[in-house]
Amino acid sequence: MNTRAPLTVLDTAQALEEISRAWDGDILRQLSDYIAIPAKSPMFDPLWAQHGYIDTVVRHAATWVEAQKVEGLKLEVIRLEGRTPVIFFELPASRGEGEAPVSAQTVLMYGHLDKQPEFSGWRHDLGPWTPKYEDGRLYGRGGADDGYAVYASIAAIAALKSQKLAHPRIVGLIETCEESGSYDLLPYVDALRTRLGDVGLVVCLDSGAGNYDQLWLTTSLRGMASGVLKVEILTEGVHSGDASGVVPSSFRILRQVLDRLEDSKTGRLLPQSFHCEVPAERLAQARATAAILGEELYKRFPWVHYDCEGDSRVALPMTTDPLQALLNRTWVPTLSVTGAEGLPDLQNAGNVLRPHTAFKLSLRLPPLVEAATAVQELKTLLEDNAPYQARVTFEGLSSATGWNAPATASWVAQALDEASRNFYGAPCGYIGQGGTIPLMNMLSRGFPKAQMMVCGVLGPKSNAHGPNEFLHVPYARKLTAAVAQVIARMA
Repeated sequence: MNTRAPLTVLDTAQALEEISRAWDGDILRQLSDYIAIPAKSPMFDPLWAQHGYIDTVVRHAATWVEAQKVEGLKLEVIRLEGRTPVIFFELPASRGEGEAPVSAQTVLMYGHLDKQPEFSGWRHDLGPWTPKYEDGRLYGRGGADDGYAVYASIAAIAALKSQKLAHPRIVGLIETCEESGSYDLLPYVDALRTRLGDVGLVVCLDSGAGNYDQLWLTTSLRGMASGVLKVEILTEGVHSGDASGVVPSSFRILRQVLDRLEDSKTGRLLPQSFHCEVPAERLAQARATAAILGEELYKRFPWVHYDCEGDSRVALPMTTDPLQALLNRTWVPTLSVTGAEGLPDLQNAGNVLRPHTAFKLSLRLPPLVEAATAVQELKTLLEDNAPYQARVTFEGLSSATGWNAPATASWVAQALDEASRNFYGAPCGYIGQGGTIPLMNMLSRGFPKAQMMVCGVLGPKSNAHGPNEFLHVPYARKLTAAVAQVIARMA
C-alpha cells in the first residue's frame, strides 16, 4: 500500500479569498472595537489594573478566538501575580488528509495588545480612540501596532484547517506589556517554556514593511534605552530680570550635558561604544533594499512645507543617499527627545527663571550593542561633573537589546519568496527596522535554532506611535495569507 504524503501545498486563491472575507467582515469590526479602547501600556498608564482597559481587550480577543471554533485549538488567559496578562493558545500538529508525519517542531505566533499613548496632531476627523475606515486604511491607535496580530494569526490557521492541510504544532503568545519594554514577558516565557515546546519557527507580526507592494522580512531591530534626564539649579523659580546672568539656566546646563552625548550639528552619537560594525550580509541586503525603495526612504515622512519670501521650501532630511538613510534608521545609534518637564506652555510662561528642566530621552541602539551596558555608560556620562555643580540625574525607564536575525534557512527563504510572489506579485524584500521588539532577542537566546518570520504592516506613512496611525488592510489580508503558506511549507 502506498503511503499518502501530507498535503502542504496551499491553494493560494482559496486562502486569500477566505482570509479577505474574514478581514472585511469580522476582523475589521473587532479591530474597530479594539481601537476604541485606550488600553495603554503600563509605562503610560500605571493604574492599568484599576482602569481595566488591558483586561478588556484581552477578554475581547480571547472570546473572539474561541468563537472561531478552530478544531483542536485551546486557549487560556494566564495571569502571573502583579503582571500584565497574556493570551496563550496551542494547536496540536495535524497530518491533514495525509498519513505521513509532520514536523516535530513548533510554530510560535506572537503579538501584543497594549498601546502607545494618544499623542497630538491627529487629523480633525480622526483620533487615537476613534476608529475610522477610509480607502482601505483603518485609522486609530494600536490596530497596526499590533492589535491585528492575534486576529491575523487565527485567520491564517483557519485557512490551513479549511483546506485540511498538514501543519506543525502551533502555539500563540499575545502579551500586553510590549510598549513598556516587555518586562513582564520573560517570566511568562519561563513559566510556559515546557508548553512552548521545540520552537522551530517564530512568526512575529509586530514589524514594518518597506512598501505595500511585496512581503518584507525584518532582518534586524535596533535596541532601545529610555530615561529621564533632569537638571536642577534652584529650589523655586525666581524673577529672570533679577537672577539671569547670575543663576545659570537649567535649560542651558541640560544642553551642555547633552553635548557630551550627541554632536548637535550632525546628530552623531559621540561614545564609540554605542556604535557597531554592520555585518557584511546586512550591508548587502541594505544595498538591495535601497535600490528598491530609493528616495521613498526619506520622502515618505510628513516634511514641513512653507513659503519664505516667496520661495517655496521643504524641510530636508539628514541625508538624501537612500543607502545611508536606510543604515541610519537600522544600524546607527540615534537620540530623540520625546518629552519635557519644567517648561510651562507659552500662554503661562512668565518672566521666570525656572528651577529645573527635564527631558525624556529615547536612545536607539544598533542591534549588536548591549542595552544594559549602554544605560550604565549613559548614566555616568550625563551625571558626572555637572556644570555649575547643578544636580543632574538620569533615571533609566526601560531598555532592550536589539536583534540581528539568524541565518535564514533555504526552505524559509524559498517559502517567503513564493508567498510574496503568489500574493503580491513581487519577490520578498529584506529590511532592517529601527524599532525594538524585546521578545525577539529573548527568543533568539532561548531558541537559538529557531527560524524567524518577523513581518508587519507598518509601511510608509502608517505612523505607529504618532498621529493618524493606520492599518493598511489590503496589505494585511495578503500578509495573513503569506503566513498561512509559510506554516504549510514547514509541515
